[in-house]
This record gives sequence, C-alpha cells and structure tokens, in this order.
Amino acid sequence: MQQGRPQCDVYACRRNFPLKPLSPWHSLSPHEAFEKLDAKSEGLSEAEAARRLEADGPNQLPETGRPSRLLIILRQFNNPLIFILFAAAAAAFILGETADGIFICAVVAINVLIGALQEWRAEASAASLKKTLRIKPTIIRDGVRRVVDIEDIVAGDIICLESGAVAPADMRLVSAHDLRMDESLLTGESAPVAKQSDIALATETMLGDRRNMALAGTMVVAGRGAGLVCATGEDTELGAIATMLGARGARPPLLIRMEAFSARVGLLIVMLTALLGVAFFVQGASFSDVLLLSVALAVSAIPEGLPAAITVTLAIASSRMGKRNVIVRRLPAVEALGSCTLIATDKTGTLTVNRLTAKKIILPDGAEFDVTGEGLELSGELCAAPGAPGDESGRSRVLRLSRAAALTNEADIRETDGVVEARGDSVDIAFLVLAEKLGARKKDLQDTFRRHSALPYEPQHGYSASLDIETENGFISAKGAPEIVLKMCAGVDREIADAALHRLASAGYRVIAVAQGSAPSDGAELSVEHLGDLEFLGFVGLIDPLRKEAPEAVASARLAGVDVRMVTGDHPETALAIARQLDPSWAPDCVLTGAELSKLTGDALRSSINNAQIFARVEPAQKNLIVRELQAEGHFVAVTGDGVNDAPALKAANVGVAMGAGGTDVARAASDLIITDDNFASIVAGVEEGRAAYDNIRKIVWLLLATAVTEVLIFVLALVFSMPIPLTAVQILWMNLVTEGVQDVALAFEGKEPDLMKRKPRKPNEPIFNRQMIEQCLIIGLYVSIISFGLYYYLHEILGFDVETARNLNLLFLVSFHNFHAFNCRSETRSAFQVPLSANPILIFGVAGAQLIHILAMYTPVISDVLEIEPVALWEWAVVFTLGATVVLVGELYKFFIARPRAQRRHTGQRESPVHA
Repeated sequence: MQQGRPQCDVYACRRNFPLKPLSPWHSLSPHEAFEKLDAKSEGLSEAEAARRLEADGPNQLPETGRPSRLLIILRQFNNPLIFILFAAAAAAFILGETADGIFICAVVAINVLIGALQEWRAEASAASLKKTLRIKPTIIRDGVRRVVDIEDIVAGDIICLESGAVAPADMRLVSAHDLRMDESLLTGESAPVAKQSDIALATETMLGDRRNMALAGTMVVAGRGAGLVCATGEDTELGAIATMLGARGARPPLLIRMEAFSARVGLLIVMLTALLGVAFFVQGASFSDVLLLSVALAVSAIPEGLPAAITVTLAIASSRMGKRNVIVRRLPAVEALGSCTLIATDKTGTLTVNRLTAKKIILPDGAEFDVTGEGLELSGELCAAPGAPGDESGRSRVLRLSRAAALTNEADIRETDGVVEARGDSVDIAFLVLAEKLGARKKDLQDTFRRHSALPYEPQHGYSASLDIETENGFISAKGAPEIVLKMCAGVDREIADAALHRLASAGYRVIAVAQGSAPSDGAELSVEHLGDLEFLGFVGLIDPLRKEAPEAVASARLAGVDVRMVTGDHPETALAIARQLDPSWAPDCVLTGAELSKLTGDALRSSINNAQIFARVEPAQKNLIVRELQAEGHFVAVTGDGVNDAPALKAANVGVAMGAGGTDVARAASDLIITDDNFASIVAGVEEGRAAYDNIRKIVWLLLATAVTEVLIFVLALVFSMPIPLTAVQILWMNLVTEGVQDVALAFEGKEPDLMKRKPRKPNEPIFNRQMIEQCLIIGLYVSIISFGLYYYLHEILGFDVETARNLNLLFLVSFHNFHAFNCRSETRSAFQVPLSANPILIFGVAGAQLIHILAMYTPVISDVLEIEPVALWEWAVVFTLGATVVLVGELYKFFIARPRAQRRHTGQRESPVHA
C-alpha cells in the first residue's frame, strides 16, 4: 500500500504538539492517515523514527509523583489542635513545667507518626498503567519486520497485530483479517469487537464504536491485521486516563468532618483561653499564673487522644472488613463507604461475571430452555423455561445443537485442579462451556469426529462453519448471526423464529443461530456453495449474566437508603436488560447514553445525570464527569469498577471500590477499597462496617468531649468564685492518660447497633458535632462540672480542707465519673443496661485497670508526690464513687426522653428542626 508523500512536511510542522489531526483519526481513510503522518506502507526509516522519537519523546505514560516522607510528616502538623498543643507545650517549658511540656510533645509525636504511616501509601496508578504496556511489539521499518521496545514506537510506525498481541499505541487500522479485539479494558464492553480497516467513521463516533481503530492497551483475541500509529504515550486514550489519574481525588467525608470539627474546637479554645486569661489577670494573677492557666485549659479542652482513637477505630473496622472480603487501602475510606449516599457501579465484572454465557435456548418449534451456571462453570442444568414447552425430545435436540456449535469452534478450554482456563473468542468459549454442561466434551468430539475443512468466522460474513467426518459419514455445522444462518436453512417457520429472535434480542441477549446439514457427496472442501438446505437447530441467547448475589445486594443497599446507579461502556439495550433483572421498575427512559451526554451542557447536563439510573456506552472521561456532577448534587459517591476505564472515576469518587479477583492493577491502585471476591454484596457489607465505625467514632467523641466540657466549666466556675484552679496541668494530663488512654480505644471495639442498616445515610454536610452531640456533651458536662466544683468548693471553703486535699478528692471523683460515663457512651440511644457487658470485655478491663492504676498511684511515693495526690479514707471513697455513678442515671434520662424519641421520629420520616454546629 504505497502512499505518496505530501507536498509539505506535515509532521515537521506538528512536532512537539499532540498528534491530533484536524479531524479525528477514525474519520480518516487509511490513505488520509498516511498523508497526515507523512508515512509509507513500508514503514518509517530508522533515521526518521529517531528524529520523531527525539521530537515527541518516548511512548510512555505520564507518571504521578509521590510525595516525599518528609512532606507527608509535615502535613500531619497542619491541624489547629496540634498548633494549640504546641503552644501549650511551649508555655509549659517557659514556666519550667518540663514534665508537662515533654508529655504534650510526646502526644503530638505519636499522633503525627500514626497519621504519617497511614498516609504513606502506594500512589501507583500511573505506574500500573505503564506496566499494562510493557510489551515488545513487532513493527515494520524500512520494509523489514522487527521487534522493538515499546518506548521506541513513534507516530507513523506500522504495527503488526496477531492473536494475543496487545496494542502498544493508538492506531488507525490499515488492514484487518478476521480481526477481533477485547476492548473491555477501556470501554467495559465484554464482547470482542470486530475490526475493519476500509471504513471511515463519523467524527462524533463514540470510543466503543470506532471499529477502524486499535487502541493502546486493548488485546487481539482473533485474526490479524496492521495499524498505523497515530498517537503515543499520553496522547493515547489510555494516556488520557493516566493524566486524569494524576488529579487529586475527592476527600473522604471523615476527613472533611474532622477538619471542620478541629477548626471549630481550635477557635473555641483560643477564644476561651484568651477570655479566661484576661479575667484571671484582672483578678490580680501574675503573668506566669495566667500562662499556667492557659496550659491547663489547653490540655483540658483539647481531646488530644481523639486522632489516635479514630485511627484505632478505623483500623479495627478495616480488620472486620477484611473478614468480609473488603481490603482497606486507605483508612479514612472505612468511614467514607459508610457515609456514601450513592453507589455508581460498573456493570461488566462487578454486577456481572464478565464472561459471555449461554443462558437461553429456543428450538425451531418454540420449545424454550434455560441453562444454569455462569461464566466458566462447567456444571449446570438444562431446564424448560417457566411457561414454555419443553420435553425430553427437546433435550436431545438441545444436545445436538450444542454439539454442532462445539464443532464449528476455534476456542479451547481446559480444567486443571478445579481451575478452568479458556482461550479464544468469547462466543466460541461460551458454546464449549454449554457443550461441557450437556456432556459433549470437546476432547470426546475430537476423538469421534475428524475435521475435514472449515470456513472460519469473518466479521463481514457473520458466520463460521465446519465439515466434520464421523467414520464414513460427514456433516456440516454452522453458527452465526441469525439473519445469515436462517438464509442457509430450509423449512424454517419464520413466524416462530422471528418471535423467538425478537424475544431474545429485546431481553438483551446476543443471539446466535445454529444449523446443521449433510456433507457434500463428492468429498470436496467446504465452501459457501455447500451452505444451503441446512436444518435449523435453534437460537442460543448469550449474555454476560448477573452475579447470583447482585440483586439481593442492590436491594440491601437501597433498604439502607443508598441509591444505586449503573455506569457502563456497554450497549444501552444490554445495560437495561441487566438493570431490569436488578430492578424491574427501571424503564428505558432511565437510560442515558454517552452520545446523549456529550451533547448536554449546563442545567440540562446536571438534570439528566441526576435523573438517570443507567449510564450506557460512556467513555472514561464521561464516567469521571458523571461522578463529579453527582457530587455537585450533594451526594457522597462510591464508585465500583474493575477495568482501566473505571480508574479515573474510582479516583474522583469519595471512595473508590475496585474488584480484586478479576480487576486490573490500574483499578486496584486507583481505589480506596478492594473487594477480594468481586462480590457486590461485599460492598454492602462494607457499608455496614463503615457505618458501625462512624457510630463508634461518635461514641469516642462523646466520651472525650463530655470530659473536656466538664474540665473547662470547672475552671470557669473557679474563676467566677475567685478560687484556685481545681486541678493542676499535671493532674489533668494524668487523668487524660489513665481514663482516655484505654476507654476511648475500647469503645472502638463496640458492636453494631441493631438498626444500623435500616437508617437512611447521614446528610453529606452533617457534622460530627451535630445537635445530639452538642446536647449530650453539654448535659453531661454541665451536670458533672456542677457536682465536681460543688465538691471542691464544699471541701475547701466549707470544710476548710487545703487546696491539695480538695484537688486530690476532686481528681478521684473525675476519674470515677469518666469510667462510669464510658458505659453511657456504648450507645447513643440504647440504655447502658441493654448493651451486654460481655460484648466488649476490653472496655470492662480498661475501666477496672484505669481505676486500679489511679489507686496505685495514690499509694506510690514518687508518683503521688508529682501528682500531688494521696490515699483517702473509706467514707471519702464511698462518697466519690456514689457521686461518679450518678452520671449513668443522667445519661439514661437523656436517652429515654430525648435521644430515643428523636431516633424513632427519624425512622418514621418526621422532620427534625435543624441545628448547625
């Protein structure tokens, strides 16, 4: 195919620019493509190839740089609470309180270390894409075939394609002989695409319909051909995906909520410290006393154990998810999945098994049979379809049909140690699996029949046929497109056949007709002339079937208030057929195609995306757009997928969920969570665990903030009554250490609430510090602070105890209160007496251990001197213990009169008056 050179050096004019013509490559003829690239049919010269390689760079994908360890560590300090703790530590050192300063710095260091270790993850999305192209293609240069490194390929090279080869760049096909390519990596379509070189397509042709192109990363499953390289590296469709992966993904909702919470708490602490410091100074306190008060306030008000407790909570939830086939790559994604309001799921390989399967058989007389088993399952049953005729004679005819389809077949399947491997065209594989299910093994057929001659499948012909000999008799087997095969047959009842064909096609099946006839009597090679007067054996409906557990999993998600949308590169008819198996209420007007999407802008685009339930024939960039628009509508979006085409959307989502068993490295690297069993039901299990994790985080926040409110209010009351501060900074640090070091973490082990998956998702903008959290923290904090300060005032002012003794008893009371309050926090709505103690033994031992440690400290000379504490009398113990236990009663009253009725109103759909924190 010699092509003349253009009048000017077009390529030289375009160097250092993306190799995109004024019209897309698929809209050009081969001759026009050669001219645009200044290329020839015998290939480029080595000198010209070297020039182009230098001008445009190697054929490799863009890499996303990973942040350094130092940068990750520095990021951990970007938190208002950390800044305040550092200020408190500095003040402690200035005042000579070295122990306090060291302790505060140690707490900060631990939190920074934990956060940095979790953030240091493998950002290998672009690298995985690059590995996808690690091949050695065969090219033609100077008229000679040779093998080169993939990085050395340039625009204008001619690539030789054959079965099993992977396209190393985007190519305009210049020849195609029975060429079929698997493009599911890019488009999500499970069926191989037949390619043609002699056509030019419309400019607006969608990616999955460009039959004259071979795109980088796609694989040849049958036939051979040649392609003219028109785009390399980042200019390819695969490169565009790699570029999109370099963009920053959506931030998990927990991080959003915690950052907002930290900012609010930090601002409150600064204002409170400044206000109380001024008041203290006005009362005549020295500057050093004001600084000491500031340190004490900061330490008491800041829940410094919260970051570590949240990390432990998420790690525990991650472990629980792992037991339910969900691997967590990024800890915040644990809670993010529980927060999602919408799951945008891929069809191929996620809801379906990603393998064409023969599921329906309709014989010439209308007898209809269903076939059980999906994908490569070699065991299955043949049963008459509900309400359709089917008898034993029909079963024998189905066996004959499956045998004929297995004979005119180029695929191969084999089972080794229970693992089935298949090679060849997906349609041929589906028919071999069908034959195996019915007892017609290919090996037995090969032993019985001898292949005489065959007509292999050609896309332009639409069928395949073979002539096989059994002893002395031979017969012809044919299968292919119904409209082609039916013309080869005699005596077909077209009314029955047309009705059956329409029924299968409208249900989303890919329909293959099978026929058989006598061999030519002269022993001649099989030819087209022999394909007449065949006997029509029936139709076979092929489909990439739903996973067995998918319908129940989708129903469970919806019961939990999580919307489910299907986003696929497959045809709209097929997508709708699968969707209606999930939910029969989905109608054709719920489908939005990529072609329709590309024509929409502005409000029309947003409205169409928000209303559509099924997105079909969409390209990778459009999947990304869909996710962004859904997020703009206020959804927290979880995206599932398994292919390269899903990777940008996985990264753009609030949480990306990749399939582990059948997914690509690219999808897994771009995701936050990986489903090891490729089971959509595991995603729903992940939602449940994520919600449980968030519940436990709220329990921890309630425990810590109620204590913080108590301590701050005690200081306020002390200033109001012009009394010495009721606790020293060291005592506060000690109390936080012994009562928050174990109890808050122990709450992370709490089980799931009974109504967990019956609740609607939280509103995306709902803060952790919402109305209920404010109420319960203030009620508990106000009650305990009044009791604590009342005790302190009574001991010091009424009974005349010295300050140290009053502080000692006050500290003992607060330790007891904190331990009792931990049982309140086991549930925000259920009574503490309804939650079995045996369900969380870690909390029981933690509470007992904390109380014991404090008692031991009271009797240990060195520690008691530093903390300024001492043993107390038995009656004092009784008073303090009784007062501490009353907090459980307060918690029970709050739950009974406020929290539980509010939860019941939410379940019944009654509106709650909004309160914003």
